[in-house]
Amino acid sequence: MNAGPGETLNIRVYTEPGCEDIPLPSYESLHAAGMDVRAAVPEPVTIPPGGRAVIPTGLHIELPPGTEAQIRPRSGLAARNGITMLNSPGTVDADYRGEVRVVVINHGQEPFTIRRGDRIAQMVVAPVLRVQWEPATSLDDTSRGHGGFGHTGNQ
Repeated sequence: MNAGPGETLNIRVYTEPGCEDIPLPSYESLHAAGMDVRAAVPEPVTIPPGGRAVIPTGLHIELPPGTEAQIRPRSGLAARNGITMLNSPGTVDADYRGEVRVVVINHGQEPFTIRRGDRIAQMVVAPVLRVQWEPATSLDDTSRGHGGFGHTGNQ
């Protein structure tokens, strides 16, 4: 990975045959963290309330080692329609070369239809740290200590 904060990272992308009409992920504002990802469904897909569907994007990406692509819900779809993702954020690993697909669920009260080219998710490419566990017999103390869920008062 050769790009630092605020710099551009070139990532190779392959588009499924027949998906040339689907725009590549793109930033919709100057300082957006996520790029909008579009549906590459051949026909409209209607998801009933409580239903879910795996939506293709037509994209295969070649991430550099030390990065991941996080596939996240779009806030507008969540707020207006109750549309989100079951595995949020979804992770695309640097060694994955299959098609990027989005697991969409309808938490809304009305059926929701996804059409070809609809913006269905956002993608954030981020660095990943590799961890090597170091066994220990104790850990440093903190002011929180062993306090669990709701311990900080921010439930």
